[in-house]
Amino acid sequence: MLKTGLELKQQQKLSPLQIQTIKLIQMPIQELEQKVRAELESNPVLDDEPDPESPSESKDVSIDAIKEDGDIPAYRLKVNNWGKDPRPEYNTFSVQEGFTQSLQRQLGFRNLTPRQEEIGTFIIGSLDDDGYLRRDIPTLVDDLAFRAGMEVSEDEVEKMLKVIQEFEPAGVGARDLQECLLIQLRGLKPSPEVKTAIRIVDECFQDFSNKHFQKICSKLDISQDQLKAAFGKIVKLNPSPGGQVDDTYIDQSQQIIPDFILEEHDGVLDFSMPRFNVPEIRVNKKYADLLLDAKGSSERAQKEAATFVKQKLDSAKWFVEALKQRQNTLSKTMRAILDYQHDYFLDGDESNLRPMVLKDIAEKTGFDISTISRVVNSKYIETHFGIFPLKYFFSEGMENSEGDEVSTRELKKVLQECIDAEDKRKPLTDEQLVVKMSERGYNVARRTIAKYRSQLGIPLARWRKEI
Repeated sequence: MLKTGLELKQQQKLSPLQIQTIKLIQMPIQELEQKVRAELESNPVLDDEPDPESPSESKDVSIDAIKEDGDIPAYRLKVNNWGKDPRPEYNTFSVQEGFTQSLQRQLGFRNLTPRQEEIGTFIIGSLDDDGYLRRDIPTLVDDLAFRAGMEVSEDEVEKMLKVIQEFEPAGVGARDLQECLLIQLRGLKPSPEVKTAIRIVDECFQDFSNKHFQKICSKLDISQDQLKAAFGKIVKLNPSPGGQVDDTYIDQSQQIIPDFILEEHDGVLDFSMPRFNVPEIRVNKKYADLLLDAKGSSERAQKEAATFVKQKLDSAKWFVEALKQRQNTLSKTMRAILDYQHDYFLDGDESNLRPMVLKDIAEKTGFDISTISRVVNSKYIETHFGIFPLKYFFSEGMENSEGDEVSTRELKKVLQECIDAEDKRKPLTDEQLVVKMSERGYNVARRTIAKYRSQLGIPLARWRKEI
């Protein structure tokens, strides 16, 4: 048992190369560019200029040329995995930004003191997955004191909450459904219908929740037509502004550089990995020669210089090899994803998107799940039907009535179709949706229907009812 424990301990110790590779794998291409340039600046052994003496020979020399006691010049090393990228400029795409990330970004746009920003950040971190704040102000004050070491007043927290309630998506930061709807209505352009809707939610919320339309008309002294017009405004509001953990994204226009570009020729799928502004690097001949010339020297200064250069050469070796391993890992993972989702990548039809989890790709590539997770994180692929984060292609699944596996996205699509086709005067309950889904060959439990409906931002049946 002792021997096994020691062996496990040795396996867990990562080499400098492994550590470097792990860090590079999880970087998107923009960060990789910055990292390579930072390494070029900090390590004089690395160079991004072609070797003037042997520009052609440096291409094919292996990194193994750098040996502690070897006689092969170490400068004959170059990373040119991608080749020249024919696309010189960045492209602007519509990409997805996380819910919390979006709120934090909006907080940064406000002219706040560091203290206010810290309170705001704490509030954002306290929101539930659906965007609601279900903790009262005194509790937040206590939490700020105990967890963040900040002594704040309830008034300070209340004021910052009001700031966050002005953020998009509208309704975020509400403490209950009534406040959520009021925040959204007060943000709309004023009109008779909006004003009536505000009165309904503010003064007759219980009757509104119970669909007591006649009571509302009597209390507010409005006609059926006025009620119907106001009700039309309310049902378009979002009762769950935060969405949910796994799909909470809002479109933002950002500069995103795809890590992969899909290529399709007569049904054959392939991909390229654009280099963009990541420079090609090699080991600088001058420093490699210094190391080689210093061997066997008795001069202390020269030996110290050689030791310094050897350290830099080792660092360069690890970095360049880590770049190669990153390239190989990303390429092998993307190939496995393309093969697994082949039918989907032909035309982007979501019904062809197979259930796929990290373990599936780990088994196909031979990499562990943590490596696949690092590859998938913050990486994008450009296709002929749009640009997507690699995370988009992963989802759990279930079997349909014929025993075939279907993805959660297909289930959500069918659920949406069922709700779109319902009679809005008698909208389908979750139990009735279970029957409808079953009729279409999908055996889904009621709690699953409720979960998917929530993730799609679709309210309960009573909230979908139209007059």
